[in-house]
Amino acid sequence: MCTRYISPDEAAYTRQFEIGRNNAFRWPKSEIFPSRPGPFIRAAAGGEREAVIGKWGLIPWFAKSPKLTYSTSNARSEELAGKATFKYPWARGQRCIIPAESFDEPNWETGKNVWWRFRRADGQPWGLAGLWNTWVDQVSGEIVESYTMLTLNADAHPLMRRMHKPDPKLGPYQQDKRSVVPIELEDVDAWLFGSQAEAAELIRLAPVEVFEAGPVGVVT
Repeated sequence: MCTRYISPDEAAYTRQFEIGRNNAFRWPKSEIFPSRPGPFIRAAAGGEREAVIGKWGLIPWFAKSPKLTYSTSNARSEELAGKATFKYPWARGQRCIIPAESFDEPNWETGKNVWWRFRRADGQPWGLAGLWNTWVDQVSGEIVESYTMLTLNADAHPLMRRMHKPDPKLGPYQQDKRSVVPIELEDVDAWLFGSQAEAAELIRLAPVEVFEAGPVGVVT
């Protein structure tokens, strides 16, 4: 699971991802944690992309309140079609890109939690796969935008399988270690506007060469 990341510079990201000036807005360039507001990019009318601020932690249509008693900041990609919280956004094509300068994961190889920071080796920001939803309070009419970050089993990934605390009762390929799902720049339109089948093909682990990673304070 990913529970903290840093949002990148707005101007650079909107330029790189070709988001029109009318859609640009101020977003936080700081650490973002679950339940806090963060920017995401989704499909808009006419084949354009729009940037939106929403709560990190998807609020499903059936929620009675925007304050949930369970975590929805991450969504297991293997469960999208069947899990009540995520199946309708997935079925409706409500896919988004989550901009991140970097993200952090815990490493327990020393026996203690050492936070590692993950950037791209090419120096570009990440575009992480997510789903979004617009929740409407049926009493007050309040509208709340929200999003979740997709994860994928990484037990076989040479880098990501090293993250998170291992369960000593399980074998190395039974841990269900998780990784975020990066969407490459050339695949953004397929993720945002493509069919469900086309999007499903993009849910995959990034090659280890894409990452620049190490303990927080060491990676610069």
